[in-house]
Amino acid sequence: MHKFTLGIEEEFQILDGDTLKLRSHMSKILEGGKVLLKERIKEEMHQSVVEMGTNVCENIQEARDEVSYLRQQVIDLAAKEGLKVAAAGTHPISNWSEQLITNNPRYDELIAEMKDVARSNLIFGMHVHVGIPNREEGLHIMNVARYFLPHLYALSTNSPFWEARETGFKSFRSKIFDKFPRTGIPPYFSSVAEYDKFVDILVKTHCIDNGKKIWWDIRLHPFYPTVEFRVCDMMMTVDEVTCIAAIMQCIIAKLSKLHSKNQSFRSYRRILINENKWRAARWGIEAKLIDFGKEEEVPFAILIQELLEFIDDVVDDLGCRTEVNYVYQMLEQGSGADRQLKVFEETGDLKEVVKYIVEQTAKGL
Repeated sequence: MHKFTLGIEEEFQILDGDTLKLRSHMSKILEGGKVLLKERIKEEMHQSVVEMGTNVCENIQEARDEVSYLRQQVIDLAAKEGLKVAAAGTHPISNWSEQLITNNPRYDELIAEMKDVARSNLIFGMHVHVGIPNREEGLHIMNVARYFLPHLYALSTNSPFWEARETGFKSFRSKIFDKFPRTGIPPYFSSVAEYDKFVDILVKTHCIDNGKKIWWDIRLHPFYPTVEFRVCDMMMTVDEVTCIAAIMQCIIAKLSKLHSKNQSFRSYRRILINENKWRAARWGIEAKLIDFGKEEEVPFAILIQELLEFIDDVVDDLGCRTEVNYVYQMLEQGSGADRQLKVFEETGDLKEVVKYIVEQTAKGL
């Protein structure tokens, strides 16, 4: 069996220790972090964001150890500067217009091109890379795996507030990101040649300088031999991160297994998958998603059970049953968005919501 290695990137919020609002202070954390963590700590466009990325991990247990270690490091580095760290898809209170942009030619270019669309993109996501045997198989897997993106997204929803407003969405993050070009569910590609031709045209016509400026919810990574899931909100706890990453790894392994036997899972059109993505953003795990085969609405809990049955024959091969089964606890306790909303309902105070996120970010470390 091919080793479906893992890499996880998390985008953290840097907060003022007193006000708990976003603080443009990432450079201080970066200075201390680079010595210890080298390439595993990175700046982002806004100075109140810091990205932590694991090394290539052989299995989910190794990934969990890395995620836990990196969270502890960033929390410790922030504490030395009197700052706090939070893991959520948006900050409940802060306003994007008050945040400073990182001084970097790449970000200067983005701002020059996209203006307020780029400046207002103050959102936080989790990206998971899963190693693939080759690009041809990777593209085939990507085409099919698109169907499961709304399922994963609903589980990860963790951004119900934006600029001190309750948005009515479980994930408002994707609504903000939708303003960018080349985002959302990717189209179907019939071959790697077709995919490469698409990227070449965009480069040739100065839309992008390389494939990294294609920000789809899932993509064949332009430089690494991975399929990269980019659909999820930044998640509060290590348990949630490792659960979703394990499910993603299983989806790729299962589709690869089918591919090797010349079998497949039906590939659905983007316009249909988009309907499910919208429902996932609006209602999270309380959504009814569409079962396109049956052509009817199905409660999320039933669809996630079907997904678990679909991947069941690869779970033990990958040694991630404990992590995958955590999904039942997530259904029971609610997504990050559900828990944020519950705290707000009980306290009526968004600062209490931020406090809760900060506590959960460090949970189990």
